[in-house]
Amino acid sequence: MLRRVLTAAYDAAGYLAALFMVATLAMVLAGIVSRLEGVYFRGADAYAGYCMAAAGFLALAYTFKHGEHIRVSLVLERLSGRARRSIETLALALSTLAGALLALYSVRLAWQSWIIHDVSQAVDASPLWIPQLAMAAGSLLLLVALADDLFARLSGREPSRLQRSANEAGHAE
Repeated sequence: MLRRVLTAAYDAAGYLAALFMVATLAMVLAGIVSRLEGVYFRGADAYAGYCMAAAGFLALAYTFKHGEHIRVSLVLERLSGRARRSIETLALALSTLAGALLALYSVRLAWQSWIIHDVSQAVDASPLWIPQLAMAAGSLLLLVALADDLFARLSGREPSRLQRSANEAGHAE
């Protein structure tokens, strides 16, 4: 049950990231068209930037769980068995720590922006906590995905992203 909920959350974040990519395109096109028509679309550049940041952060957990993050495997390819498992576990533990710090500071940034009513310095003057929510949510979901895989590894099970990658590789053959 929990696995299905987590997988649904990762997938939902991935789809939401895709929508924000489309929104980025829409904002850029709206800015271009409005300039060609002699109308000023106030804040189009800033909104495109917010959408791009939201897409990037919301896609983190989805891409991690699908094994699509860039991974340096030069050393891992030369290792096998216990040594490889130990290095992968260490890397996963360090990644979880980094993810925890990213989540902590992302949530703190959004919270502080909300508390002090911080607004964008661009012409849109948007409250910054709104676009920062996507950064905080994406960071938190990445932390959950990292901790999920670390817990699985420490429990003696294969992380779900490795299971999915193996299943997809089997279907590709």
